[in-house]
Amino acid sequence: MPQSAYTPPTEPLEILHEDHEILAVNKPAGLLSVPGKGADLADCLLSRLQEAFPTALLVHRLDRDTSGVMIFALSPHAQRHLSLQFEKRYTKKTYVARVAGRLEPKTGTVDLPLIVDWPNRPLQKVCHETGRQAQTDWRVQRYGERESRVRLMPKTGRSHQLRVHMLALGHPILGDPLYATGAAAEHPRLMLHSEELRLRHPDGGAGVRFRVKAPF
Repeated sequence: MPQSAYTPPTEPLEILHEDHEILAVNKPAGLLSVPGKGADLADCLLSRLQEAFPTALLVHRLDRDTSGVMIFALSPHAQRHLSLQFEKRYTKKTYVARVAGRLEPKTGTVDLPLIVDWPNRPLQKVCHETGRQAQTDWRVQRYGERESRVRLMPKTGRSHQLRVHMLALGHPILGDPLYATGAAAEHPRLMLHSEELRLRHPDGGAGVRFRVKAPF
């Protein structure tokens, strides 16, 4: 399923933190984390950062349409250290989302395995036979008219995990160009934001926290 034409935002990047090992950034919605296939998808957060920070290295990704906290390494040591934290699930990630309908109960966990939907890639789907384990905790912050504002805490980091898990509950994320339909799709952007990231600093292992309030 093709996404809309790629017209990435042009406003200056917001650097949340910079030191000798790591760089934390507020990724804008609509900007790829890494280059896509083809010259028209070359513009991305990584390439923009490398113009100012030539040693910047990728550690994790956010979907093109998701905004919020992303961390980059500034040395091979930091990249190895941070990548291992993500791989071993030592990091703590919190997202804010607006989803369609009234999500009940107010707290819960989605435990549904995910795999790429090959005929419709890049879409993902729930598959109990061949899917990889995926878990997401949720907590409703407040209810609105025909929607719920929720905090999402993924325990795993599968592609499109939060988007597919909310869809599986019957409450797709508003503005999702891939998984929402009808009125739920009619929003100016995907209402999903990486609000907070907690991890260990690669130099010394002290706990650090980066946070950006959702713009919606």
